[in-house]
Amino acid sequence: MASFLYKAVSSDGEIIEGVLEAVSREHAVNQIHLNGQVPIRVEESQQKSRQTSSRKLFKRKKIPQGQVVAFTRELATLLHSGQPLDSALGILVSISGDDSLFSQHLMSIRDSLKSGHSFADSLAKEEGVFSNFYIQMVRAGEAGGALESVLSRLSVHLEQAQEVRSSLISALIYPAILLFVAVTSILVLLTYVIPQFSELFMDMGEALPLSTQITMGMATFLQDYGWALALGVILVILFFKWQMSHKQSAKRWHGRLLKLGVIGPIVKQVEAARFCRTLGTLLENGVPLLKSVAIVKDTIGNFVIADGMDQVIKHLRSGQRLADPLAEYAQFPQFALQMIRVGEESGQLEPMLMQTAEILDMETQTLIKRALSLVEPVMILVLGLIIAGVVMSILVAILGVNSLVSL
Repeated sequence: MASFLYKAVSSDGEIIEGVLEAVSREHAVNQIHLNGQVPIRVEESQQKSRQTSSRKLFKRKKIPQGQVVAFTRELATLLHSGQPLDSALGILVSISGDDSLFSQHLMSIRDSLKSGHSFADSLAKEEGVFSNFYIQMVRAGEAGGALESVLSRLSVHLEQAQEVRSSLISALIYPAILLFVAVTSILVLLTYVIPQFSELFMDMGEALPLSTQITMGMATFLQDYGWALALGVILVILFFKWQMSHKQSAKRWHGRLLKLGVIGPIVKQVEAARFCRTLGTLLENGVPLLKSVAIVKDTIGNFVIADGMDQVIKHLRSGQRLADPLAEYAQFPQFALQMIRVGEESGQLEPMLMQTAEILDMETQTLIKRALSLVEPVMILVLGLIIAGVVMSILVAILGVNSLVSL
Protein backbone atom coordinates (compact mmCIF):
# COMPACT_ATOMS: atom_id res chain seq x y z
CA MET A 1 0.00 0.00 0.00
CA ALA A 2 1.15 3.52 -0.76
CA SER A 3 -0.04 6.98 0.26
CA PHE A 4 -1.50 9.24 -2.43
CA LEU A 5 -2.11 12.97 -2.22
CA TYR A 6 -5.24 13.90 -4.15
CA LYS A 7 -7.29 16.91 -5.18
CA ALA A 8 -10.89 16.31 -6.30
CA VAL A 9 -14.22 18.01 -6.94
CA SER A 10 -17.25 16.86 -4.96
CA SER A 11 -20.77 16.55 -6.39
CA ASP A 12 -21.63 20.07 -5.18
CA GLY A 13 -18.51 21.61 -6.76
CA GLU A 14 -16.37 21.82 -3.59
CA ILE A 15 -12.59 21.37 -3.97
CA ILE A 16 -11.39 18.58 -1.66
CA GLU A 17 -7.76 17.73 -0.85
CA GLY A 18 -6.55 14.78 1.19
CA VAL A 19 -4.49 11.61 1.49
CA LEU A 20 -5.61 8.02 0.93
CA GLU A 21 -4.03 4.58 0.92
CA ALA A 22 -4.10 2.46 -2.23
CA VAL A 23 -2.08 -0.24 -3.97
CA SER A 24 -1.70 1.89 -7.12
CA ARG A 25 -2.63 5.25 -8.56
CA GLU A 26 -5.43 3.64 -10.59
CA HIS A 27 -6.84 2.12 -7.41
CA ALA A 28 -6.69 5.54 -5.73
CA VAL A 29 -8.55 7.13 -8.66
CA ASN A 30 -11.23 4.43 -8.45
CA GLN A 31 -11.66 5.05 -4.72
CA ILE A 32 -12.19 8.75 -5.38
CA HIS A 33 -14.83 7.93 -8.01
CA LEU A 34 -16.59 5.55 -5.61
CA ASN A 35 -16.80 8.44 -3.14
CA GLY A 36 -18.76 10.42 -5.74
CA GLN A 37 -15.89 12.81 -6.45
CA VAL A 38 -14.07 13.80 -9.64
CA PRO A 39 -10.26 13.55 -9.31
CA ILE A 40 -8.23 16.53 -10.52
CA ARG A 41 -4.76 15.46 -9.35
CA VAL A 42 -3.54 12.23 -7.75
CA GLU A 43 0.15 11.90 -6.84
CA GLU A 44 2.04 9.32 -4.79
CA SER A 45 3.51 10.99 -1.72
CA GLN A 46 6.22 8.42 -1.05
CA GLN A 47 9.43 8.11 -3.04
CA LYS A 48 8.87 6.47 -6.42
CA SER A 49 10.55 3.28 -7.48
CA ARG A 50 13.19 3.46 -10.18
CA GLN A 51 10.74 2.26 -12.81
CA THR A 52 8.08 4.78 -11.80
CA SER A 53 10.63 7.59 -11.66
CA SER A 54 11.90 6.82 -15.15
CA ARG A 55 8.33 6.70 -16.40
CA LYS A 56 7.61 10.10 -14.83
CA LEU A 57 10.74 11.46 -16.52
CA PHE A 58 9.49 10.06 -19.81
CA LYS A 59 6.08 11.66 -19.27
CA ARG A 60 7.59 15.08 -18.68
CA LYS A 61 8.45 15.35 -22.37
CA LYS A 62 6.05 17.86 -23.83
CA ILE A 63 3.47 16.63 -26.31
CA PRO A 64 2.62 19.35 -28.86
CA GLN A 65 -0.95 20.56 -28.53
CA GLY A 66 -1.40 20.10 -32.26
CA GLN A 67 -0.96 16.33 -31.85
CA VAL A 68 -3.69 16.22 -29.20
CA VAL A 69 -6.03 18.22 -31.46
CA ALA A 70 -5.34 15.94 -34.45
CA PHE A 71 -5.80 12.83 -32.29
CA THR A 72 -9.17 14.08 -31.00
CA ARG A 73 -10.44 14.94 -34.48
CA GLU A 74 -9.28 11.65 -36.02
CA LEU A 75 -10.66 9.56 -33.14
CA ALA A 76 -14.05 11.28 -33.41
CA THR A 77 -14.11 10.58 -37.16
CA LEU A 78 -13.26 6.89 -36.66
CA LEU A 79 -15.90 6.46 -33.94
CA HIS A 80 -18.54 8.13 -36.13
CA SER A 81 -17.67 5.68 -38.90
CA GLY A 82 -18.57 2.76 -36.61
CA GLN A 83 -15.13 1.70 -35.42
CA PRO A 84 -14.91 0.39 -31.83
CA LEU A 85 -12.78 2.50 -29.51
CA ASP A 86 -10.06 -0.16 -29.17
CA SER A 87 -9.83 -0.60 -32.94
CA ALA A 88 -9.82 3.17 -33.53
CA LEU A 89 -6.90 3.58 -31.13
CA GLY A 90 -5.04 0.79 -32.93
CA ILE A 91 -5.49 2.58 -36.25
CA LEU A 92 -4.19 5.84 -34.77
CA VAL A 93 -1.17 4.03 -33.32
CA SER A 94 -0.31 2.64 -36.75
CA ILE A 95 -0.73 6.08 -38.33
CA SER A 96 1.49 7.89 -35.83
CA GLY A 97 4.23 5.24 -35.95
CA ASP A 98 5.34 2.86 -33.23
CA ASP A 99 8.48 4.85 -32.36
CA SER A 100 6.84 8.23 -31.76
CA LEU A 101 6.33 9.49 -28.22
CA PHE A 102 2.61 10.13 -28.72
CA SER A 103 2.17 6.65 -30.18
CA GLN A 104 3.58 5.14 -27.00
CA HIS A 105 1.05 7.13 -25.00
CA LEU A 106 -1.72 5.79 -27.25
CA MET A 107 -0.52 2.22 -26.76
CA SER A 108 -0.52 2.76 -23.00
CA ILE A 109 -4.13 4.06 -23.22
CA ARG A 110 -5.14 1.05 -25.30
CA ASP A 111 -3.56 -1.38 -22.82
CA SER A 112 -5.40 0.35 -19.96
CA LEU A 113 -8.70 -0.03 -21.82
CA LYS A 114 -8.05 -3.73 -22.33
CA SER A 115 -7.42 -4.13 -18.59
CA GLY A 116 -10.92 -2.83 -17.87
CA HIS A 117 -10.41 0.86 -17.18
CA SER A 118 -12.65 3.52 -18.69
CA PHE A 119 -11.37 5.73 -21.48
CA ALA A 120 -11.30 8.80 -19.19
CA ASP A 121 -9.31 6.96 -16.51
CA SER A 122 -6.92 5.68 -19.18
CA LEU A 123 -6.36 9.24 -20.39
CA ALA A 124 -5.80 10.43 -16.81
CA LYS A 125 -2.96 7.92 -16.41
CA GLU A 126 -1.00 9.70 -19.16
CA GLU A 127 0.01 12.59 -16.92
CA GLY A 128 0.83 15.87 -18.62
CA VAL A 129 -0.70 14.87 -21.98
CA PHE A 130 -4.42 15.51 -21.55
CA SER A 131 -5.79 18.39 -19.49
CA ASN A 132 -8.31 17.92 -16.69
CA PHE A 133 -10.88 19.67 -18.90
CA TYR A 134 -10.24 17.13 -21.66
CA ILE A 135 -10.58 14.18 -19.29
CA GLN A 136 -13.80 15.47 -17.72
CA MET A 137 -15.33 16.04 -21.16
CA VAL A 138 -14.53 12.45 -22.13
CA ARG A 139 -15.91 11.21 -18.80
CA ALA A 140 -19.17 13.10 -19.42
CA GLY A 141 -19.37 11.62 -22.93
CA GLU A 142 -18.86 8.09 -21.65
CA ALA A 143 -21.48 8.53 -18.93
CA GLY A 144 -24.01 9.87 -21.43
CA GLY A 145 -23.24 7.33 -24.15
CA ALA A 146 -22.28 10.10 -26.59
CA LEU A 147 -18.50 9.82 -26.76
CA GLU A 148 -18.41 10.46 -30.51
CA SER A 149 -20.35 13.72 -30.24
CA VAL A 150 -18.31 14.88 -27.26
CA LEU A 151 -15.05 14.22 -29.06
CA SER A 152 -16.31 16.16 -32.09
CA ARG A 153 -17.20 19.14 -29.92
CA LEU A 154 -13.95 18.78 -28.05
CA SER A 155 -11.93 18.84 -31.28
CA VAL A 156 -13.75 22.00 -32.39
CA HIS A 157 -13.06 23.60 -29.00
CA LEU A 158 -9.36 22.70 -29.12
CA GLU A 159 -9.00 23.87 -32.72
CA GLN A 160 -10.60 27.22 -31.89
CA ALA A 161 -8.37 27.67 -28.86
CA GLN A 162 -5.29 26.76 -30.90
CA GLU A 163 -6.32 29.13 -33.68
CA VAL A 164 -6.65 32.01 -31.23
CA ARG A 165 -3.29 31.17 -29.66
CA SER A 166 -1.61 30.95 -33.09
CA SER A 167 -3.08 34.28 -34.19
CA LEU A 168 -1.77 35.95 -31.04
CA ILE A 169 1.70 34.50 -31.55
CA SER A 170 1.71 35.52 -35.22
CA ALA A 171 0.76 39.07 -34.30
CA LEU A 172 3.74 39.28 -31.92
CA ILE A 173 6.35 37.90 -34.32
CA TYR A 174 7.05 41.15 -36.18
CA PRO A 175 7.45 43.32 -33.04
CA ALA A 176 9.74 40.66 -31.56
CA ILE A 177 11.91 40.64 -34.68
CA LEU A 178 11.94 44.44 -34.72
CA LEU A 179 13.03 44.58 -31.08
CA PHE A 180 15.77 42.01 -31.71
CA VAL A 181 17.09 43.97 -34.71
CA ALA A 182 17.00 47.20 -32.71
CA VAL A 183 18.95 45.81 -29.76
CA THR A 184 21.44 44.02 -32.03
CA SER A 185 22.05 47.17 -34.12
CA ILE A 186 22.70 49.30 -31.05
CA LEU A 187 25.06 46.70 -29.55
CA VAL A 188 27.02 46.42 -32.82
CA LEU A 189 27.35 50.22 -32.98
CA LEU A 190 28.54 50.52 -29.39
CA THR A 191 30.82 47.47 -29.21
CA TYR A 192 32.36 47.45 -32.70
CA VAL A 193 31.82 50.67 -34.68
CA ILE A 194 32.37 53.29 -31.97
CA PRO A 195 35.64 51.75 -30.61
CA GLN A 196 37.15 52.19 -34.11
CA PHE A 197 37.14 55.96 -33.50
CA SER A 198 38.62 55.85 -29.99
CA GLU A 199 42.23 56.43 -31.13
CA LEU A 200 41.12 59.25 -33.42
CA PHE A 201 39.45 61.10 -30.53
CA MET A 202 42.00 60.21 -27.85
CA ASP A 203 44.06 63.41 -28.24
CA MET A 204 41.00 65.64 -27.95
CA GLY A 205 40.32 64.68 -24.32
CA GLU A 206 37.77 66.95 -22.71
CA ALA A 207 37.45 68.92 -25.94
CA LEU A 208 35.12 66.22 -27.22
CA PRO A 209 31.43 67.22 -27.41
CA LEU A 210 29.31 65.99 -24.52
CA SER A 211 27.24 63.70 -26.78
CA THR A 212 30.43 62.04 -28.06
CA GLN A 213 31.78 61.60 -24.53
CA ILE A 214 28.52 59.90 -23.50
CA THR A 215 28.59 57.60 -26.54
CA MET A 216 32.26 56.71 -26.03
CA GLY A 217 31.62 56.10 -22.33
CA MET A 218 28.76 53.71 -23.12
CA ALA A 219 30.95 51.85 -25.63
CA THR A 220 33.79 51.56 -23.11
CA PHE A 221 31.40 50.35 -20.41
CA LEU A 222 30.02 47.63 -22.70
CA GLN A 223 33.53 46.52 -23.63
CA ASP A 224 34.75 46.39 -20.02
CA TYR A 225 31.58 45.36 -18.18
CA GLY A 226 29.39 43.83 -20.86
CA TRP A 227 29.70 40.47 -19.14
CA ALA A 228 28.35 41.98 -15.91
CA LEU A 229 25.42 43.49 -17.78
CA ALA A 230 24.64 40.14 -19.43
CA LEU A 231 24.95 38.41 -16.06
CA GLY A 232 22.58 40.95 -14.54
CA VAL A 233 20.00 40.32 -17.26
CA ILE A 234 20.27 36.56 -16.69
CA LEU A 235 19.87 37.00 -12.93
CA VAL A 236 16.78 39.19 -13.44
CA ILE A 237 15.25 36.53 -15.71
CA LEU A 238 16.04 33.76 -13.22
CA PHE A 239 14.62 35.85 -10.36
CA PHE A 240 11.43 36.46 -12.33
CA LYS A 241 11.10 32.74 -13.12
CA TRP A 242 11.63 31.95 -9.45
CA GLN A 243 8.95 34.48 -8.53
CA MET A 244 6.51 32.96 -11.03
CA SER A 245 7.16 29.45 -9.67
CA HIS A 246 5.63 30.43 -6.30
CA LYS A 247 1.90 31.04 -6.32
CA GLN A 248 1.79 34.00 -3.95
CA SER A 249 4.48 36.00 -5.73
CA ALA A 250 3.09 34.98 -9.13
CA LYS A 251 -0.34 36.14 -8.00
CA ARG A 252 1.10 39.57 -7.16
CA TRP A 253 2.63 39.84 -10.65
CA HIS A 254 -0.63 38.70 -12.24
CA GLY A 255 -2.47 41.38 -10.26
CA ARG A 256 -0.06 44.05 -11.52
CA LEU A 257 -0.54 42.75 -15.06
CA LEU A 258 -4.30 43.24 -14.83
CA LYS A 259 -3.79 46.88 -13.83
CA LEU A 260 -1.64 47.80 -16.86
CA GLY A 261 -3.40 50.16 -19.22
CA VAL A 262 -3.02 48.23 -22.48
CA ILE A 263 -2.09 44.69 -21.43
CA GLY A 264 -4.65 44.41 -18.60
CA PRO A 265 -7.78 44.59 -20.80
CA ILE A 266 -6.26 42.11 -23.25
CA VAL A 267 -5.54 39.60 -20.45
CA LYS A 268 -9.10 39.99 -19.13
CA GLN A 269 -10.52 39.44 -22.62
CA VAL A 270 -8.42 36.32 -23.17
CA GLU A 271 -9.33 34.81 -19.78
CA ALA A 272 -13.02 35.64 -20.22
CA ALA A 273 -13.07 34.02 -23.67
CA ARG A 274 -11.37 30.89 -22.31
CA PHE A 275 -13.81 30.76 -19.39
CA CYS A 276 -16.88 31.13 -21.63
CA ARG A 277 -15.76 28.59 -24.23
CA THR A 278 -14.69 25.96 -21.68
CA LEU A 279 -17.74 26.39 -19.46
CA GLY A 280 -20.11 26.37 -22.42
CA THR A 281 -18.55 23.18 -23.77
CA LEU A 282 -18.83 21.43 -20.40
CA LEU A 283 -22.45 22.51 -19.89
CA GLU A 284 -23.42 21.39 -23.40
CA ASN A 285 -22.17 17.92 -22.51
CA GLY A 286 -24.19 17.60 -19.32
CA VAL A 287 -21.62 18.50 -16.67
CA PRO A 288 -23.34 20.32 -13.74
CA LEU A 289 -22.66 24.03 -13.36
CA LEU A 290 -20.84 23.81 -10.01
CA LYS A 291 -18.56 21.05 -11.18
CA SER A 292 -18.00 22.82 -14.50
CA VAL A 293 -16.88 26.05 -12.84
CA ALA A 294 -14.52 24.08 -10.59
CA ILE A 295 -13.00 22.43 -13.66
CA VAL A 296 -12.80 25.71 -15.58
CA LYS A 297 -10.91 27.26 -12.65
CA ASP A 298 -7.93 25.01 -13.42
CA THR A 299 -7.83 26.21 -17.05
CA ILE A 300 -7.50 29.91 -16.15
CA GLY A 301 -3.95 31.19 -16.42
CA ASN A 302 -4.22 34.33 -14.27
CA PHE A 303 -4.02 33.45 -10.56
CA VAL A 304 -6.02 36.50 -9.45
CA ILE A 305 -8.97 35.58 -11.65
CA ALA A 306 -8.60 31.87 -10.80
CA ASP A 307 -8.73 32.61 -7.06
CA GLY A 308 -11.84 34.69 -7.67
CA MET A 309 -13.50 31.53 -8.99
CA ASP A 310 -13.36 30.05 -5.48
CA GLN A 311 -15.64 32.84 -4.33
CA VAL A 312 -17.86 32.32 -7.37
CA ILE A 313 -18.24 28.63 -6.47
CA LYS A 314 -19.19 29.51 -2.87
CA HIS A 315 -21.90 31.89 -4.08
CA LEU A 316 -23.20 29.33 -6.59
CA ARG A 317 -23.40 26.76 -3.81
CA SER A 318 -25.55 29.18 -1.80
CA GLY A 319 -28.05 29.44 -4.67
CA GLN A 320 -26.95 32.59 -6.49
CA ARG A 321 -26.77 32.91 -10.25
CA LEU A 322 -23.47 32.86 -12.10
CA ALA A 323 -23.31 36.44 -13.41
CA ASP A 324 -23.50 38.23 -10.05
CA PRO A 325 -20.46 36.66 -8.32
CA LEU A 326 -18.54 36.82 -11.61
CA ALA A 327 -19.13 40.56 -11.73
CA GLU A 328 -17.76 40.89 -8.20
CA TYR A 329 -14.76 38.55 -8.28
CA ALA A 330 -13.75 37.59 -11.83
CA GLN A 331 -12.75 41.00 -13.28
CA PHE A 332 -14.25 40.02 -16.64
CA PRO A 333 -15.25 42.67 -19.23
CA GLN A 334 -18.74 44.12 -18.79
CA PHE A 335 -19.81 42.75 -22.16
CA ALA A 336 -19.08 39.16 -21.07
CA LEU A 337 -20.90 39.64 -17.77
CA GLN A 338 -23.98 41.09 -19.48
CA MET A 339 -24.07 38.26 -22.04
CA ILE A 340 -23.85 35.64 -19.26
CA ARG A 341 -26.64 37.39 -17.34
CA VAL A 342 -28.84 37.45 -20.46
CA GLY A 343 -28.10 33.77 -21.07
CA GLU A 344 -29.14 32.84 -17.54
CA GLU A 345 -32.32 34.87 -17.66
CA SER A 346 -33.34 33.44 -21.04
CA GLY A 347 -32.39 29.85 -20.19
CA GLN A 348 -29.87 29.81 -23.05
CA LEU A 349 -26.65 29.96 -21.06
CA GLU A 350 -24.69 27.36 -23.05
CA PRO A 351 -25.13 28.87 -26.55
CA MET A 352 -24.70 32.36 -25.13
CA LEU A 353 -21.37 31.37 -23.57
CA MET A 354 -20.11 29.96 -26.88
CA GLN A 355 -21.22 33.05 -28.79
CA THR A 356 -19.62 35.31 -26.19
CA ALA A 357 -16.34 33.42 -26.51
CA GLU A 358 -16.29 33.96 -30.28
CA ILE A 359 -17.01 37.68 -29.93
CA LEU A 360 -14.34 38.08 -27.24
CA ASP A 361 -11.80 36.29 -29.40
CA MET A 362 -12.45 38.69 -32.28
CA GLU A 363 -12.29 41.70 -29.95
CA THR A 364 -9.03 40.41 -28.45
CA GLN A 365 -7.41 40.17 -31.86
CA THR A 366 -8.63 43.68 -32.65
CA LEU A 367 -7.19 45.01 -29.38
CA ILE A 368 -3.83 43.36 -30.03
CA LYS A 369 -3.64 44.64 -33.60
CA ARG A 370 -4.54 48.13 -32.43
CA ALA A 371 -1.89 48.03 -29.69
CA LEU A 372 0.75 46.71 -32.07
CA SER A 373 -0.15 49.34 -34.67
CA LEU A 374 0.94 51.91 -32.06
CA VAL A 375 3.94 50.01 -30.72
CA GLU A 376 5.61 49.27 -34.08
CA PRO A 377 6.03 52.87 -35.29
CA VAL A 378 7.15 53.93 -31.80
CA MET A 379 9.82 51.21 -31.81
CA ILE A 380 10.98 52.24 -35.29
CA LEU A 381 11.09 55.91 -34.26
CA VAL A 382 13.04 55.17 -31.05
CA LEU A 383 15.51 52.95 -32.93
CA GLY A 384 16.00 55.63 -35.57
CA LEU A 385 16.58 58.33 -32.97
CA ILE A 386 19.11 56.22 -31.04
CA ILE A 387 21.10 55.31 -34.16
CA ALA A 388 20.90 58.87 -35.47
CA GLY A 389 22.10 60.18 -32.09
CA VAL A 390 25.10 57.82 -32.08
CA VAL A 391 26.02 58.70 -35.67
CA MET A 392 25.62 62.44 -35.08
CA SER A 393 27.80 62.29 -31.96
CA ILE A 394 30.59 60.75 -34.04
CA LEU A 395 30.13 63.20 -36.93
CA VAL A 396 30.28 66.19 -34.56
CA ALA A 397 33.52 64.86 -33.06
CA ILE A 398 35.03 64.27 -36.51
CA LEU A 399 34.17 67.83 -37.54
CA GLY A 400 35.85 69.01 -34.35
CA VAL A 401 39.02 67.05 -35.20
CA ASN A 402 39.08 68.55 -38.70
CA SER A 403 38.72 72.05 -37.30
CA LEU A 404 41.67 71.45 -34.92
CA VAL A 405 43.83 70.12 -37.74
CA SER A 406 42.99 73.10 -39.95
CA LEU A 407 44.12 75.43 -37.14
